[in-house]
Amino acid sequence: MSWLLATLWASAMVAALSLVVLAVMFGPLERAFAARPAQRPWRAGSGVDLAFFLGQYLLWSALALVALDAARAGLGDLVPAAWREGAAAWPLAAQVGVAVVAGDLLVYGWHRACHAVPLLWRFHAVHHTSERLDWLAAHREHPLDGLTTQLAQNLPAMALGLSLGEVGALVVVRGMCGVFIHSNVRLDPGWLRFVVGAPALHHHHHARDAAPVANYANLAPWIDVVFRTYARPTGPATYALGVAEPAPRGYLALLVWPFRRPAPAGARRARRAGRVEGSGQGLVATGDEAVAGGAAQRLAAAADR
Repeated sequence: MSWLLATLWASAMVAALSLVVLAVMFGPLERAFAARPAQRPWRAGSGVDLAFFLGQYLLWSALALVALDAARAGLGDLVPAAWREGAAAWPLAAQVGVAVVAGDLLVYGWHRACHAVPLLWRFHAVHHTSERLDWLAAHREHPLDGLTTQLAQNLPAMALGLSLGEVGALVVVRGMCGVFIHSNVRLDPGWLRFVVGAPALHHHHHARDAAPVANYANLAPWIDVVFRTYARPTGPATYALGVAEPAPRGYLALLVWPFRRPAPAGARRARRAGRVEGSGQGLVATGDEAVAGGAAQRLAAAADR
């Protein structure tokens, strides 16, 4: 019993420290460069988002690490030894670079599937129920949705034979980037927005009328450019966020919501083909003129805008 209490105490301390660090990092940014200036730091829904934050740090993150470790061990039997030995000879920077790019590609595909497949949308929709976005809202995520996303993100790193510590470091770094793109911040990082993402791009993904068709590559928008799902909003962020369907408000209700409701027909909208259409909010999208030619040309055309 003593080890359990010690573990719970350590988890609580990590959660409290992380909460303070994130508040100190992003609180001043959101006040100085607010995308929605009228939004208060503590708003409707903040209590629910705080519950998701504590749930992640006190329980779900530990279970996700156990699942990642089990997946890493299982890959040891599936990936040929010659491949793992060859990858181990690469410089660490090359291993990390390949793991990040391949992981971002997998997450892009998985994210699109979560919007297109009704069963997956049941769980992913929990993340989209936030009607206000900030650094705390980034943690509103169903644990099954978060676990599968982490598996997709880190599968290449584990296949390359990176240690659990190295995989964990990637999780932390990418997690911080994920918090940033949800923050209530309006900063244009220039061309870096194609590499690390930007709040404006991901906020538009959370728009009620744009989420099924735009900006799936959360932390690597260059992938959206390549696959013609990139959309850059301009002007003030006044569009509505959230989901069109009725959703519960409480933490526990949101956890059981995917198991109690039918799959929404609206999730199947993402299956339609064609380029991204504007939402009436000054949208700059990758139309035919921006995507003509190779992937490099499309990236350059979008960057000029």
